[in-house]
Amino acid sequence: MYEKFKEIDAKELQLPDTTFIRDIESKVFQSLTLQCLAKIKGISLLEGTFFDSLLGREVERVKGIQVEQDQKKHSVNIRVEINVHYGVSIPEKSEEIQTKIVEEISAFTGLHVGSVHVIFKNLIAPVEEKKEIKEPEIEDELQEEEFEESF
Repeated sequence: MYEKFKEIDAKELQLPDTTFIRDIESKVFQSLTLQCLAKIKGISLLEGTFFDSLLGREVERVKGIQVEQDQKKHSVNIRVEINVHYGVSIPEKSEEIQTKIVEEISAFTGLHVGSVHVIFKNLIAPVEEKKEIKEPEIEDELQEEEFEESF
């Protein structure tokens, strides 16, 4: 039986081409997107509600970052929901976000980014500094002492 194999040259065998498969979990894309968004000023991520944490929602994905992979086209589509601070140019900020996400994901994964859909969910108003009137506590103590001494 082995004599038959000795007569066959291994070069004559036609083997199928080797296929390499690379699976990247959605969490990886979410983490990369999160790192990109952390570097950009003038925006903030959506926060889950108290009920979301109680019910265990949003465990598998980061709130506001959805990833859709297309295995046939070797591409990924990202959807980002964020809040924008008052006074920030939305078109400019959107372009900055999209550019950074595409560059990071392409560099780290080698996949084509089909689309980056940025959704601005809320406008964050500027925080006004509260001017608190501080009454001198020393004067109050002196008035109490004077009042006590008179009786």
